[in-house]
Amino acid sequence: MKSERQEVILNIIKEQDIETQDQLLAELKRKGVKATQATISRDIKSLQLVKELSPQGNYRYVVSERKTSINIANRLNTIFKESVTSFEAAQNIVVIKTMPGLASAACSALDGMDLPEVIGSLAGDDTGLLIMRDSESAQELCSQIQKKLDIG
Repeated sequence: MKSERQEVILNIIKEQDIETQDQLLAELKRKGVKATQATISRDIKSLQLVKELSPQGNYRYVVSERKTSINIANRLNTIFKESVTSFEAAQNIVVIKTMPGLASAACSALDGMDLPEVIGSLAGDDTGLLIMRDSESAQELCSQIQKKLDIG
C-alpha cells in the first residue's frame, strides 16, 4: 500500500505542478488513494521530494537530484559491520550490543530506515533496544540481520 501510494505521488508530481501538501492530498483523493497529511509528510521525506522553482515562477515538488541518504541496504551493512557485536530478540524487543559509544549510531540508522515493525529505539553507550510490534517481528528482524551480515 505504501509503495503503491508513493508510486502514485511520483506520477502526480511528474504530470503536474504540486505546490502544497494539501494539493497533493486532493490529487491523491481524486485518484482514489486515501492518506493523511502526516502520511504524505512521511512520504515526501522518504521519496526525497524537494520544492524547486518552476519555469512558471511557482514552487513545485520534485525528486531531489542530490541523493544525500545512503541506500538502505548499504547503510544497514555499514553500520552493523562496523559497530554491532551481537543482537538477540527477547519477546518483542531486539537487544543490540555494539562497540563502546556506537549504540546510538546503530539505533539512529535503524530509525532512519522507517521500518514499520519498529515502534521505537533506545540507545545507551554500547547497548541499543529496538521495541518491535510483536515477538514475530523481533525474530524476523534478527533473522534478516543474521542472513545479511552473517554475524551473531
